[in-house]
Amino acid sequence: MTDAAEPLDELLLRREAVATGWSDDELGRLVRAGQLNRLRRGAYVDSVLPVDGAARHRLLVRATIAGLRRPAVVSHQSAAVLHGLPLWDVPLDRVHVTRRPRAWNDASAVLCCHVARLRDDEVVEVDGLQVTGPIRTALDLARSLPHEAAVVALDAALRLDILSHEVLRGRLFDIAGTPGSRSAARAVADADGRSESVGESRSRVILHRWKLPPSALQFEIRSPDGTFVGRSDFAWETARLVGEFDGRIKYGRLLRPGQDAGDAVFAEKRREDAIRDENWGVVRWVWSDLRRPDRLAARVRRALSSVR
Repeated sequence: MTDAAEPLDELLLRREAVATGWSDDELGRLVRAGQLNRLRRGAYVDSVLPVDGAARHRLLVRATIAGLRRPAVVSHQSAAVLHGLPLWDVPLDRVHVTRRPRAWNDASAVLCCHVARLRDDEVVEVDGLQVTGPIRTALDLARSLPHEAAVVALDAALRLDILSHEVLRGRLFDIAGTPGSRSAARAVADADGRSESVGESRSRVILHRWKLPPSALQFEIRSPDGTFVGRSDFAWETARLVGEFDGRIKYGRLLRPGQDAGDAVFAEKRREDAIRDENWGVVRWVWSDLRRPDRLAARVRRALSSVR
């Protein structure tokens, strides 16, 4: 390390380091010593690389955009990460950007460049970067991702209130006839901000696919005198059946001050007992069930048959 070198920032680009007095040998020694971690070729961080995929991707976006010779707008799943949208089964190994015509499609190990028309009002600034706005980002995801992954992202955008369903439906006319527009229309039609997690969104898509759509989401169960008993993720009201997706994170949300996870699970068991006391059936499923949609569908069908 030379005296001319500047103090390290969280993100260090090789070209900037060399310009301020660093050498490749010094950078290599710091990487081997564990004082620097290589994020990608020519980009390092002076801390442990984040385990969380979204946090790591944010760093990758900053490093990649800083190294571009021609300007571009962060888009698609990279824009979704910067907007704070949860994604499911979406690769984050490359940074997605969009350039206006007459650019050309380009791809590398860390960059995927799309070419498309972008209106000025479809671009916003996030952390000093040019990024497609929430609506354009949602439409790009709806056009390019598989249906289940697209609905997960759209549900989150609606739930977080960063866009409205009405505006999203209206903007479908702007992309009519473009590649992926029919897939986008289907994803927008199926999106629902009442789903409170990735697991609930995926469950809803699977239930619709297997022709078992619930009649209500976030359904409130009340006693005959109107007393609130509980709220369920899904309900089939005619059959008096409620459905619950049990993700581990859900019990964290249920924790009250001073409670531990065991307290939350016990309270949830009491809530289920109270719901059953009101003559409602309860069916539950977990993450592993979502990997076998046929089994989830069979479980719900059995529950519907047993309460009818």
